[in-house]
Amino acid sequence: MDEIFTAVGLLLFIEGILYTIFPGGMKKMLNFIKDLSKQNLIAGGFIFAIIGFIIIAYIKKIKWIIYLRI
Repeated sequence: MDEIFTAVGLLLFIEGILYTIFPGGMKKMLNFIKDLSKQNLIAGGFIFAIIGFIIIAYIKKIKWIIYLRI
């Protein structure tokens, strides 16, 4: 459960930093996303979900390998 709160906190932190550092760029990106078709938005979301899953699985695997060596 702690990992979920950590992940949500990290997500909010990174998003907040992006809006703080690049407010104009974030507005442009949101306008670009607004103009995307529904199919492209679904495809992009799916791709990012897969990338996120792969990163999490890799981190968990590395953590497990390190744990076994100790």
